[in-house]
Formats: sequence, C-alpha cells, structure tokens
Amino acid sequence: MNDPVTEVTTKFFEYYDQLPTDIKKKFKKQLTHLTHNPKHQSLQMHQIEGSAYWEFYVDSGYRCVFKRQGTIRYELHYVGTHGLIDKL
Repeated sequence: MNDPVTEVTTKFFEYYDQLPTDIKKKFKKQLTHLTHNPKHQSLQMHQIEGSAYWEFYVDSGYRCVFKRQGTIRYELHYVGTHGLIDKL
C-alpha cells in the first residue's frame, strides 16, 4: 500500500483490515487516484473543517482520513464509515 507519495500509520491497518472486501477494492482504486490525480472528481477530497485532517471518499458510505506531511504528500490515518469518522 505504501508508495513514494503515501505513508500509513500503524493504526490505519487496524481499520483497513476490518473493511469488507468490496470496500478494500474501492479503496485501492481511490488510492490510485489520490497518488496519480488527487483532483479526481470521485475523491471529493477536502479538509475536515476545524482540523488539520483531510478526507477523500472511498464510496458514498466510506471515507479515508489523512494529513498532508512535508515531503510525504499523504499520511493515511483512518479508513471506515463516515459515521465513525464523525466520532474521531
């Protein structure tokens, strides 16, 4: 999952491992968009209001939360349902 423009936190894998198989497949597709075309319309990438975190859509019910970091463009922190993100 790591490539030159993304890093993942250890905690991220705990969330990722719990995803349904179809969501993992969608996530991988969106991660490709993030690393090659972060303005891709399906990502709907935006900063989370009032925080240093950003998110992109995996699909209508799942999101990925990340931070932008120095030379590492994206540091992935969380992937899961939108409702769980609201509780973070």
